[in-house]
Amino acid sequence: MNFDFSLLLLILTTGSGLIWAADAWFFAPQRRVLAGTETCPDPAVVDYARSFFPVFLLVLLLRSFLFEPFRIPSDSMTPTLLHGDFILVNKFDYGIRLPVVNEKVVDLGEPARGDIVVFRYPVDSKTPYIKRVIGVPGDHVVYRNKKLTINGKEMPLSLTGVFHTDGIARDNNGMYEYREQLGPLQHNILMLPPDYPAMMSDNVDLIVPEGSYFVMGDNRDNSKDSRYWGFVPDENLVGRAFFIWMNWSSGGLLKFNSWDVAWDRIGSRVI
Repeated sequence: MNFDFSLLLLILTTGSGLIWAADAWFFAPQRRVLAGTETCPDPAVVDYARSFFPVFLLVLLLRSFLFEPFRIPSDSMTPTLLHGDFILVNKFDYGIRLPVVNEKVVDLGEPARGDIVVFRYPVDSKTPYIKRVIGVPGDHVVYRNKKLTINGKEMPLSLTGVFHTDGIARDNNGMYEYREQLGPLQHNILMLPPDYPAMMSDNVDLIVPEGSYFVMGDNRDNSKDSRYWGFVPDENLVGRAFFIWMNWSSGGLLKFNSWDVAWDRIGSRVI
């Protein structure tokens, strides 16, 4: 079951604000009249509401309109993002949206080819996904035999070596790492060794429609993305990933050990 933290935060903010306001405008004056004093103590629930409302409101505003944290749950974006990375997502680059309903109210920009975006999975809108934008509206995207062509131009690809990392993303050790040129942007991707046959189900030849985006994982042979389930509508966008603020590979906080942390990844930009 997917937990909707945005909805919970909105409920907590609204509820605590209403309790505080109702008491200040209606119940508190009545208590003072009945007690015959201006120093009548407030009920505990009102104290809690008054204390937590500014905190809930600040977190709601920051999380809804500025930055939102996410944890990378899989290896589909290796080597750029590793399983266990905690990232920050810029919420305003692609426009300001209302919390929970995700309705855009201010249009500030659109994803560019090469951006790493968090979005709501089109098949199940409650599930957040993260992939790289490969095709923007109007692009002719062809992916065939592990070669990417956009608008008739094949994207340059150069082998950098065999991928290996200690302790993290171990399942991908031994895969081939390539440097891909995606327009002005260079980034690394993983693919199976050349002697592995290309999967025909990976092949696509399509035009990206208006208001939609074609996305792929950097772990090209280990990513379920637009090649399989289609385009990402603009209304499903959450924001652009830009910063790694923590990484650990353990099962949770109760299992946290310092050696589970990839310290060198903390503070890295996401490109």
